Amino acid sequence: MTVYVRIFSLKSSLICISINFLSSKKEMSKTGIVYIMTNKSRTTIYIGVTSNLCQRIKEHKLHLNKNAFTARYNVEYCIYYEEYPSMELAIRREKELKKWRRDKKESLINLHNPEWKVLATEDGFLRKTIPFERQVDNLVKELQAKSIIDPFPEINQEKLDYNDPSFRL
Repeated sequence: MTVYVRIFSLKSSLICISINFLSSKKEMSKTGIVYIMTNKSRTTIYIGVTSNLCQRIKEHKLHLNKNAFTARYNVEYCIYYEEYPSMELAIRREKELKKWRRDKKESLINLHNPEWKVLATEDGFLRKTIPFERQVDNLVKELQAKSIIDPFPEINQEKLDYNDPSFRL
């Protein structure tokens, strides 16, 4: 059995960790990313799916196909994305989102990115830096909540005496 861990972001300020247990390499397919892009005036919404979001954004910005929807409407800003462990799941989600009315799509974007800030560019993903200690704390809490690891008592950092000879890491 293989354990596959991927760190990704669903919001600009939240880093999520996906843990998948796979029984063979054959089951580990390319990840899929469903993304929503808009134009400068936010009047147009485009939903797509890809395995490489930064490369796909670059292709949209270069307007490789002049007759494509994204080229005609100048759709260049990635304002929302979701990552899935397989392309099949991502395609399923893309089809689901494309059936939604515009107001429902806007609600989804507003829930995770109320200011419609750009979350990814052709150069990479934009996200707030979260201190490593907080990332670890969040991961431990999530794993405890899912009963993957046993809860352990909180340690009061103020009561620790690092100079005490009995203290060992």
